[in-house]
Amino acid sequence: MTPPESPRRPRWRNLALLALLLAPLLWPLQHLAERYYSNELIEQNRQTLDLYVANLLGSLRRYEVLPRILGDLPTLRTALRQADNPTAKDQANRLLNRLRKETGADVIYLMAPDGNTLAASNWNDEDSFVDRNFAFRPYFREAMAGGLGRFFGLGTTSGKRGYYFGAAVRDGTEVLGVLVVKVELDHTETLWGSTPEQLMVTDNLGVVILTSQPEWRFRASRALDADDREQIASDRPYPTLEPLDLTLDIDAWLIQSRELKEIGWTVRILAPISLVERPVQTVEAIGAATLATLLLLIGLMMQRRRHYLERIALDAKARQQLERRVQERTQDLEALNSRLKLEVLEREQAQQELVRAQDELLQAGKLSALGTMSASISHELNQPLGAIRSYADNARVLLDQQRNEEARDNLRLISELTARMASIIAHLRAFARRDRHAPERVALQPALDDALALLAKRRQAMGVELIRDLPEATLWVQAGETRLRQILSNLLANALDALNERPPVRRIWLRAERQGDGVLLTLRDNGSGFSAEALQRSREPFFTTKTSAQGLGLGLAICDTLTRALGGELIIANHPEGGAQLSLYLQSADPGVAFPSED
Repeated sequence: MTPPESPRRPRWRNLALLALLLAPLLWPLQHLAERYYSNELIEQNRQTLDLYVANLLGSLRRYEVLPRILGDLPTLRTALRQADNPTAKDQANRLLNRLRKETGADVIYLMAPDGNTLAASNWNDEDSFVDRNFAFRPYFREAMAGGLGRFFGLGTTSGKRGYYFGAAVRDGTEVLGVLVVKVELDHTETLWGSTPEQLMVTDNLGVVILTSQPEWRFRASRALDADDREQIASDRPYPTLEPLDLTLDIDAWLIQSRELKEIGWTVRILAPISLVERPVQTVEAIGAATLATLLLLIGLMMQRRRHYLERIALDAKARQQLERRVQERTQDLEALNSRLKLEVLEREQAQQELVRAQDELLQAGKLSALGTMSASISHELNQPLGAIRSYADNARVLLDQQRNEEARDNLRLISELTARMASIIAHLRAFARRDRHAPERVALQPALDDALALLAKRRQAMGVELIRDLPEATLWVQAGETRLRQILSNLLANALDALNERPPVRRIWLRAERQGDGVLLTLRDNGSGFSAEALQRSREPFFTTKTSAQGLGLGLAICDTLTRALGGELIIANHPEGGAQLSLYLQSADPGVAFPSED
């Protein structure tokens, strides 16, 4: 038997040399850790920045259409025309206060053409805007010039920051005044919360207007030239005419920005570099500790091997094999443990992403529902409001001429139209709740006559010839009275819109006949007809070939939805001889007396 070799003494200088060889591995580990945590922080802040920008723009867009819509209210127009009438001003003040509560705006106020405030929602507060002149504000000048006034600044009266929307109140080409809606944006700062990352929003002059750091507010992030200082002195958007410079150590922050070109702002998120340095230092410490542990284990193994060989020289080979197996199993277990940790981390991240996606989807659904309901009510009330304005103007003329009976008839019609508007609102509310009502028995000809009467003045002003081919016998259909009139009014209004750009002769054909188990009403005009894209997308909400001032693109979408809810069908096509042709098919009903509608 061959005697075992005498064990070698461990050479500690080899262990030191190994340590010197492994130590440089800490540098690529640091580099990889910095790149990983930097990318993670950048991605996280990008998502946060997208959410904040979407919330900020959503808060502003809710109010930018209000000045033009509210400017058509008769009470406000009366206050502008009768500026010396205390009763008219009091009614305007109370109306603006009620509108402010309903819309959530900070302040709504009405200005005369000279910039003096005639009425305001805060007329009863200590910091009332009434009798104050804001002609120096840019939103007033832009509104008087015919555009939508926009401005961010610190209120000279209230001392509160806000974003202002202003629009001219017109009567034809005459500018009666300006209606202004102020939106408070302080809540956008409080939403940020207490985090290491900081928020900073700068305006077109580079001055900080919104920030999570109060000491940064109203400081200039860039050098201001003479033109900038002149604009600040003219508009007075800040509490000071000489904003101090914002001194930041750029190297201490990881900055991401997003430009909002439509309002001229820039939104930035500043994350401290320490958010990256701390985990990198932790990784370096773990790497160094791992290296030291590895070297210590190697030293212990070398020492153990020496003692082991000294005691059991004959079993050295067997024990060495056993050690190798233990090492291999240990490595396998460590690799398995690492994979399990990675899988757990990936599952946790996936769960967090799922929760965020669900929250975003829920918020998007709420905003979509609010936007659709608001647009539908605006679209459906536009025609009755136009008719009410026309009847009111006629009533004023008749009263001036002492024709009281005819004026009384006009007031009765106004009352009926307001009742119809209430019915339309109730129907849209029921439609949003998915309420289901059984179709009723409704006479087609009277509903069509009402819709024609609603648009009679506009049709006569355009010189549109109406050609009717309706049977003398009353046609009864299964429908709700308000919903049927709503459908007919929308279809006739769309036909008049199509003829608006056509030179005379302008014609509309109406024809009704029984067809199978239903009644088919055909409406045709000699306009330009539908384009190929319009035929394909005409039933989509918010699709329109008109300008934003002429329509919202909801008319045909609402008509199609209401028709299908009544068990009917709306067919959209072009007539072979030119122009658009819309065919409304409804189920027939047994002749009888129409009961009051539950629409």
